[in-house]
Amino acid sequence: MAKTVAFFALLAPLGANAHYIFNRLIVNGASVGGEYAYTRKNSNSYNPSFPSELMNSNDLRCNKGATAGNTATYTVKAGDKLGFKIFNNELVEHPGPGFVYISKAPSNVRSYDGSSDWTKVMESGLKKPSSPGQDTAWDSWQKDRLEWTVQKSIPPGEYLMRVEHIGLHEGHVGKAQFYIECFQLKIESSGTATLSPTVKFPGAYKATDPGIAFNKWYNPRSYTMPGPALWNGT
Repeated sequence: MAKTVAFFALLAPLGANAHYIFNRLIVNGASVGGEYAYTRKNSNSYNPSFPSELMNSNDLRCNKGATAGNTATYTVKAGDKLGFKIFNNELVEHPGPGFVYISKAPSNVRSYDGSSDWTKVMESGLKKPSSPGQDTAWDSWQKDRLEWTVQKSIPPGEYLMRVEHIGLHEGHVGKAQFYIECFQLKIESSGTATLSPTVKFPGAYKATDPGIAFNKWYNPRSYTMPGPALWNGT
């Protein structure tokens, strides 16, 4: 019995170290502020959320406990390259896709609850499209951030920006791991494009979507991205 307890005690920190949260803002290569400076703080720290908790919950917008409040808003320009960096210099250590969604606030993003329309403006998928079962085939594998270059055609305004990575290693048993944070940004731009297609959170995903209830363990040859199509920038 003692040996069994000792074995699981060793496994516990390994599991915790594989968790991550994108809570630092990088603008054109420079770090801006510290952890959660422009990020709505979630209540589950770097631990994941699961489909059974999220699919019909407003927590699917920005994660557990991450609501409108006193988070500061940072101003960027169309064409800026933004990085959403993981805290504590950790890395993405689960296979799966990454996304950035944006939702324009009706007025001040600081008080916006994310209940309006969302558009997918970035997705990070597979370097090897025919090998989704291999961890190293995913573009985000072992990276410390997700990145998005703000399209120049994007309309100006204050936006809630949803950064998400989905760990798929337990998707086959209904436990895809969702790592989600929302940043508050004001975008300066002369763009006039229409953001489309649009979705709502909750509503954009189902627990049974093939890209969420995904089994990586039986040598799959393809992967279907969850959510809407990526905005084409026009």
